[in-house]
Amino acid sequence: MEALVYKDKKMLRRGYTTGTCAALAAQGAVSFLVSGIWPETAELMTPAGQMVRVPLMEKKAGNGAASCAVKKDAGDDPDVTDGLLVFAQARFLPENTGNARVIIDGGEGVGRVTKAGLDQPVGAAAINSVPRRMIETAVAEVLEEAGLDRTVEILIFVPGGEKTAEKTFNPVLGITGGISILGTSGIVEPMSEEALIETIRTHMQVLRSEGRRFAAAVPGNMGERFLWSYLEREGIGKIPAVVCSNFVGRTLDMAGELGFSGLLLAGHLGKLVKLGCGIMNTHSKEGDGRMETLVACALRAGAGTGTLKRIQEANTTEQALEELKAAGILKETMGALLERMDWYMRRRVPETLETGILVFDAAGTLLGATENARDLLALAAGEEPEGGDGPDNGI
Repeated sequence: MEALVYKDKKMLRRGYTTGTCAALAAQGAVSFLVSGIWPETAELMTPAGQMVRVPLMEKKAGNGAASCAVKKDAGDDPDVTDGLLVFAQARFLPENTGNARVIIDGGEGVGRVTKAGLDQPVGAAAINSVPRRMIETAVAEVLEEAGLDRTVEILIFVPGGEKTAEKTFNPVLGITGGISILGTSGIVEPMSEEALIETIRTHMQVLRSEGRRFAAAVPGNMGERFLWSYLEREGIGKIPAVVCSNFVGRTLDMAGELGFSGLLLAGHLGKLVKLGCGIMNTHSKEGDGRMETLVACALRAGAGTGTLKRIQEANTTEQALEELKAAGILKETMGALLERMDWYMRRRVPETLETGILVFDAAGTLLGATENARDLLALAAGEEPEGGDGPDNGI
C-alpha cells in the first residue's frame, strides 16, 4: 500500500477501511477452514488498486467454525473506529444454499439498518455493498484455490462497536447496535473531505426516503444548539437537521439533486457570513472575506469611515458586531448581509428548491432571518416521516 500522501503541507499516512478489515479477516478464517492451518497474514487488492497485507489476530477454531480479527488502522485520519478489532467467523454450511457461495451477516458491534435510503435494506446488517463484494471475492478466491464448491457463512463482528457507534452518525441515520462496515476504495485517505460529504448525502437520502421535502442544515453543534433554542422560543416542533460542516455549497447541490423543496441554513455569523461573498466552503483554507463582506454591508447601511475601518481591523465577527451596535446600524447591516447570502444561495440551487437562512451571534441571539425562514421551519416540522417509527433524526 502506498502509505503516505501529501496534504495540507505535510505527509500523512493512509489507512484501510473497516470493509478491508472484514474481507481480510474473512479470508484468513476461510483459509483455516480449508487447510486446518492458520496463515500469519492476509492480503488483498483493494478497489483502489492498492495491495494491503496485515497480520491476523485473535485466531480461534472449534465446533466447525473459525474466526480471526484484523486491527483497523485509519492511518493519520481522525477515525473513531481506529484500533478496533474487526472479526470474521467462517463456517461451512451443510449444503449449497441456492446460488450463493458466501452468505454474509453482522453480529456483535455491527449495526442494523432501520431506515430506508441507505446502502442496505431495512433489517440488514450495516455492511455496505462494496465491503460485501470484497468479502465475497476474498472468500471465493480461497475456495477456488482449494478446489472446493462449498457455501460459506461469514459473520462479521466488532467488540466495542456499539459504544463506538455512539460517536458516529449512525444513530442519526437509523443504524442501531453498532458501527457500519464501510469503504468504497478500501483505503482511508487521511482528512478526507469526500468521506464527510458522503455522510451528508447519506443523511439527506434517508430523509427523502422518509418522504420529507423540507429540512434544515447546520454547520455543527453550535448551529444545532441555536436552532433548537429558536424552535423552542417560536413554538415550532422538531425538524430534521443535517450537519453540513463547511460544505454548504455541496449540501445545497445535494438538496437540489435529491428533490428537496426547501432547505433552511442556520448557524453562527462567523461561518455563514462567508456566503455573503459567495464562499460556499466555509473552511478557512478555502477563503475568508468575513470582514470585507461586513464592511460592504455596513457601507450600505450608512456606516462612517471610522466604523468601517474598525470592522476591517476586527479579529472576530463578534468584535465587528460590537462596532455595528455602537454605530446603531446592526439591523440594517444584517439585512444587507442576508440579501447577499440569499442571492448566492438561490443562485446555486434549482428554482424548485426554496432556501432560507437564520444567523445567530455567539450567545445564540438571532441576528437576522430571511422572510421565509419561519415558514420553511414550520413546513419541515409539519411533515410526518413515512415508514413507521425509528430513531429520531431531528433536533
